[in-house]
Amino acid sequence: MSALFKKFLQEATRLTQAGHLQDATRAIQQALGRIAPAARAPYTAPPTAPSAAPSTAPATPWTIDGCVTEMDTVADVSDTSPPIHRPVAEPVHPLHVPDQPASNDGPGEFSAAEFTHAGTTRAYKLYTPPHAIQQPARPLPLVLMLHGCTQNPDDFATGTGMNALAQEHGFLVLYPAQIQAANSHRCWNWFKPEDQRRGSGEPAWLAALVQQVAQQRAVDPRQIYVAGLSAGGAMASILGHTHPDLFAAVGVHSGLACGVANNVISALSVMKNGRSPAGAASSLPTIVFHGDADATVHPSNGETVLQTAIGQDATTSQANRGTAAGGQSYTRTTYQTADGNNLAEYWQLHGAGHAWSGGNRAGTYTDPLGPDASAEMWRFFQAHPRKTLH
Repeated sequence: MSALFKKFLQEATRLTQAGHLQDATRAIQQALGRIAPAARAPYTAPPTAPSAAPSTAPATPWTIDGCVTEMDTVADVSDTSPPIHRPVAEPVHPLHVPDQPASNDGPGEFSAAEFTHAGTTRAYKLYTPPHAIQQPARPLPLVLMLHGCTQNPDDFATGTGMNALAQEHGFLVLYPAQIQAANSHRCWNWFKPEDQRRGSGEPAWLAALVQQVAQQRAVDPRQIYVAGLSAGGAMASILGHTHPDLFAAVGVHSGLACGVANNVISALSVMKNGRSPAGAASSLPTIVFHGDADATVHPSNGETVLQTAIGQDATTSQANRGTAAGGQSYTRTTYQTADGNNLAEYWQLHGAGHAWSGGNRAGTYTDPLGPDASAEMWRFFQAHPRKTLH
């Protein structure tokens, strides 16, 4: 962490404790938006921390009916992450990605629309495979894909290659877009209490969007899934907690567990240091990808996401090491209950940073050397349809 970045955060902490919230917010925005990221790795991205205002009561822990947990809001923002050296010729990405349509390499539709719920209007894109066009009444699975900070639906679709998988296997892919009016870096606001509980904020809007698309298209209610990267991965974890009646399984890539932060300062702390309380328990099967050299979201956050999925259930685990075709080494660990139910998978990517594993270089925050996270998530999702409908 640069000395200037640390100086801004220390000043933000002092101003927050003194009750000068607007000044503290301005200091945090300066830290996040005006300081270039260090060139630690060819593809290391800017910090994905959001720039919204901190809680109006920073000295008092939050306890709400949701997944926010009590925690100290004063951050220790020291950076002890080792430098990363990765042979990926990717530049540091800009804070704002230009809108570029994702390519369609065959039949199918990638359409844009807007959706309004509870007074909030945002755009989204929907990929419809040829299966749905040819047989519109045939119910298909749906995957909700939540982009990371500074990204947009086109960028995320290009980088993850999820549309190509949907074309091959026959499922819908829904890409909502965060707006700068809600977060200046287009991060999903996973750290705000009102955006971590059912019936309010972004979880309510996202769930309503999924339900709207499911009504308009033929969607199999047993096969609705959610996945995301970084801030999008954190929001995917939240949706798995707040809407287990809607989603059947969750995929979290380089993200954080529901409930590990409750304002900007605590979010920065858990991202940089990984020292956090356990996240809120989830009842949904979860697959986790995380690079063990991630300098943007501390690798221990992946383990916290995993623990929220396993909970208190008695499990057995099996770990297997491997190497992807691109040379990326990894350890894949699966977790099962005594009756053989597969609760979770954890893909630890050795030496990898903050990027979608196996992604397309044309998208941001991608590492083409790694195992194909999109394909593995879809495999995991297919194995976990909802057994009962609420």
